[in-house]
Amino acid sequence: MKFLSSRRLVTGALALICAGSLSVLPAYAATGTRQFIETFGTKLVAIVNSPISLPEKKTRVLPLIQQDVDIDAIGRYCLGRYWKLATPEQQKQYLELFHEVLVNAITDKLGDYRGVSFTIGSISKSGDDDAVEATLVRPQQPPASMQWIVGYASGGPKVVDVIGEGASLRLTQRQDYSSYIARNGGSVDALLSALKRQIAHHSDAAAN
Repeated sequence: MKFLSSRRLVTGALALICAGSLSVLPAYAATGTRQFIETFGTKLVAIVNSPISLPEKKTRVLPLIQQDVDIDAIGRYCLGRYWKLATPEQQKQYLELFHEVLVNAITDKLGDYRGVSFTIGSISKSGDDDAVEATLVRPQQPPASMQWIVGYASGGPKVVDVIGEGASLRLTQRQDYSSYIARNGGSVDALLSALKRQIAHHSDAAAN
């Protein structure tokens, strides 16, 4: 199984990276969201555009992802209706695996980006969350537009979704996971096994 949305996730992440320092957000934007973007962005841009090695970039980015992306909330959403059907042990194991898969998807692409620039558009409400418009400009590539969805369900601002290329990260992944489980007789264990294989393959590739 492949984490199908990793490229969109990374593109969206990079669009958020410099947002706070490159534009002035509208006056009506939530203060918490603006401060979150500025803090998160200032830390990440220094890592992404740094000449340090890729392993060092991964080491530095990991705690920021864990702190500022609501990985548990994204993971629960991606499992869809099967979250409630899973046992507590399956839920625990799934979230642990999902954390590793998502972090791998982001950190594997860090070395592909240098010399990026960004602009931020409006911030609007998306249900209970804030939707941040962003555009990523990369050398010799067309601009990429997307929305970052920032939620507060965990008590403070955290990224809960990326909308780009006409689709939602978490919705696309939920469809992928649900289809996989359905093709395997509704077994959550089948998905867990697939995620384990994906992680093992990633580890083998990194070692070679």
